[in-house]
Amino acid sequence: MEVSLNGRVAVITGGSKGIGLAIALRLAQSGADVALLARRREVLEEAREVVSKHAKGRVHIFPCDVSKADEVTSAYQAVMQTYGQIDIVVNNAGTSQTGAFTSVTDEVWQADLDLKLFAAIRLTRLAWPQMVERRWGRVINVLNIGAKAPKAGSAPTSVSRAAGMALTKILAGEGAPHNVLVNALHVGLIDSDQWVRKYAESGAESYDAFLANMGKAVPLGRVGTAEEFANVACFLASDLASYVTGTSINVDGNMSPVM
Repeated sequence: MEVSLNGRVAVITGGSKGIGLAIALRLAQSGADVALLARRREVLEEAREVVSKHAKGRVHIFPCDVSKADEVTSAYQAVMQTYGQIDIVVNNAGTSQTGAFTSVTDEVWQADLDLKLFAAIRLTRLAWPQMVERRWGRVINVLNIGAKAPKAGSAPTSVSRAAGMALTKILAGEGAPHNVLVNALHVGLIDSDQWVRKYAESGAESYDAFLANMGKAVPLGRVGTAEEFANVACFLASDLASYVTGTSINVDGNMSPVM
């Protein structure tokens, strides 16, 4: 089944590495023009080089700290000046900030909400009117399985991700009459840069051994790949998913106890 995103413009936050980069690459391979947003220009340059090698359309980078409202606005304006429209928004930026509840300060709570919730609110709010006007749009919110089944010690990230689920459902309801479809994808154990960093601290014999050990916790018996996650995102971004909105899909090998 071939996915075509020809003529579509996709904006991916946190698009320089890991899952965001894999999504950008998959959408670009399917014909979309891609705008990559992340904080560090040098890393974005490397990502653009990777994506451009396989892209059918245009690839541009827009350095932006999406936790800051003014930078989100500036990046949106720059994307619009470059492409003239936005059809697909992938709200992927985020980290796994966790700790014991009493250890999480107001500053940590606010930083987490700014990065994972308000960034999605602000960018989507900017792009929304043009999607409604053209009667075509896709918003994909990348969350994690802790949003549905939070564990002790998973604040603040599980709380901000749960708020992202509520945002997804609200937007899906408002967008449905205008053919603007909004869905959430929940990350389980996916091979990405955060695990590369944790491997470096683990003392494991090799990265493959590190991933294999983590994979024992997954019913499928392995850690997923960023490409597998990106395939689901690409489907949701396409016309093949024209009757799918307001959903919350686990991409986790059945690791979550909640559907």
